[in-house]
Amino acid sequence: MNGASSDRVDDVSPTVELRSRSRGSEQNEPNADVIERDVDPARSALIICDMWDRHWSRGATERVEVMAPRIDELASHLRRRGSLIIHAPSETLDFYQDHPARQRVKRIPTVEPPKKAPHVDPSLPIDDSDGGSDTGETGWYTAWTRQHPDIRIADEDLISDDGAEIYSAICDAKINTVAITGVHTNMCVLNRSFGIKNLVRWGVDTVLVRDLTDAMYNPAMPPYVSHRRGTELVIEHIEQYWCPTITSSELLRL
Repeated sequence: MNGASSDRVDDVSPTVELRSRSRGSEQNEPNADVIERDVDPARSALIICDMWDRHWSRGATERVEVMAPRIDELASHLRRRGSLIIHAPSETLDFYQDHPARQRVKRIPTVEPPKKAPHVDPSLPIDDSDGGSDTGETGWYTAWTRQHPDIRIADEDLISDDGAEIYSAICDAKINTVAITGVHTNMCVLNRSFGIKNLVRWGVDTVLVRDLTDAMYNPAMPPYVSHRRGTELVIEHIEQYWCPTITSSELLRL
């Protein structure tokens, strides 16, 4: 099973540019490095993390509205190239219980994830302790009911919010590279059971799609930078400590 559809395109340009950071000078400022890597789309997966239909934060909802069509474009392209598309709208799976993409997951043989490897886990460079809304909301509640409707879920895709299920799917499809996109970079994208931290600790080759993600960060909190810069700081933190990043434009070249 590799998520291939009938309109798959077979001519590929497999070399892409990834960005990572190493701890650099005495000031411990990370320096960006560009890595060229061959990526086989037929052995790749895209995880779409928590791109819900709405959020308790108006600002978060508005930014998801902007990202959703581009994520759908990326997923459609990679699907045609034979990539496995995994939709992970956490806490909404009841909505999808009868969807073919949800039923497909249940038929995948279970593979127990390996013991998590030790990994350095420094504090984030932003303070999100207030919940991170930049539009004034302070009360957390479950506002989401499904994935954003602008992101199509094909029957040959998978739907899961469970790390063990997703790891089993990665093994079953013989996936070599997992790209993850969606929200929120400093919370769910890093910390869900299928998020970057677990994937990396399980030994999965993981990359973050850095132009299709967003952080929960309020500029009224340290380090008192713009919301956009706060998201960039989290991305740079991931590049330094967890995994490389890539742009959607690079993936659309595959």
